[in-house]
Amino acid sequence: MRSYITRRAILIIPTLILVTIMTFLMVRFVPGNVIDMMISDNMVGDTPIEVIRENIEKSLGLDVPPHVQYLRWVGILPQPEENGGGFHGILQGDLGKSLWTKRVITTEILSRIPISMELGIISIITGMIVAFPIGIYSAIRQDTIGDYLGRSFAILCIAVPGFWIGTLVFVLPSIWWGWSPAVEYIPITKNFGANIVQFLIPGLIMGTASAGGTMRMTRTMMLEVLRQDYIKTAWSKGLRERSVIIRHAMKNAMIPVVTIIGGQIPTLIGGAVIMEQIFCLPGIGRYMLDALGARDYPIISGCNLMMASILLVVILLVDMSYAWLDPRIRYR
Repeated sequence: MRSYITRRAILIIPTLILVTIMTFLMVRFVPGNVIDMMISDNMVGDTPIEVIRENIEKSLGLDVPPHVQYLRWVGILPQPEENGGGFHGILQGDLGKSLWTKRVITTEILSRIPISMELGIISIITGMIVAFPIGIYSAIRQDTIGDYLGRSFAILCIAVPGFWIGTLVFVLPSIWWGWSPAVEYIPITKNFGANIVQFLIPGLIMGTASAGGTMRMTRTMMLEVLRQDYIKTAWSKGLRERSVIIRHAMKNAMIPVVTIIGGQIPTLIGGAVIMEQIFCLPGIGRYMLDALGARDYPIISGCNLMMASILLVVILLVDMSYAWLDPRIRYR
C-alpha cells in the first residue's frame, strides 16, 4: 500500500505540470481581451491608444511572449521590476495577483474556500442521505411500487436543472409570502444558526440534484451484488435481511458508487458557480465567474489549478478506499 501511494503521489507531479500549461493557455483563448477592457477604462485626454496599451501591457507583464509569462507564473523566471522582481510563483506557493485589484489571489482563495466547502459538504451529505436509502430499497424491492417511485424520483433529480429550482426558490417565496433567502453572506462566526439556514437551501438543492445519478448507480450495483452466489449462501443460512444487505452486499456494491461521489466532490465544493451566484455566496465559484467576466487571467488559472489539485487528491483517496470496501483488492 505504501509503495502504491508513493507511486501515485509521484504521478501527480507531471499531471499538475500538464494542468498548469493547459490552464494558462486556455484562459488566453477566452473571447475578449483584458487589455481592451482596461483601455476603455483608461481613456483620458488625448493620449494615443497605442501608448495606453503599451503602458498597460508593461505594468501587467503581458508585453513578453506567452512562454515567458508562463515561466514567470510558475516561478522559474523572475518577475519584472514593475511587479517587485524576484522569484515568486506557483513553486513558491504564490498564485499571483489580480490584474484589476492587485489583491493576492492565494489570500482571496483561502478566504473563500470555507464558504464553498460548507456548501459542498451540506450538498454531499444531502446527496448521500437521499441516494443510498432509496437506491438500496429500490434494489431489494425490485419491480414493486416503491421501486418504480424511487426510479422515477432519480430520473426527476437528473432531469430537473438545479439552477432552475434555485431560481424558483429564491424568487417565488418573495412574490407569494414576501420572504426570500438572505442576500448578504452571514459568517458562521457571527451567527451560527443564520449561517446554517443560509447554506441549507442551496445545499439541499445541489445535493438532491446530484443524488439522481448516485441513486441509479446504487440500485444497479446492489442488484448485481444480490445475484452473487455468496449472497444466496447468506440467505440460505437464514440470516436476517438487514444483516445480508448491510454486512455482505453494501460494501461490495459501494465501489462504483464511491467513484461517482469522489468525482462529484471537487465540483460540489469548488464549482458551485450558479448556486453561489443565485444565493449571493462569495465562494470560489462566484470568484471564478467574476474573474471570467473581467478576463482576470491569474485568478482563472489559479482557481482551475486549485480545482485540479483537489480532484487529483480525491481520486487518490477514492482508489485507497477500494481496499477497505473489498478485501480482495490488493495494491502492489
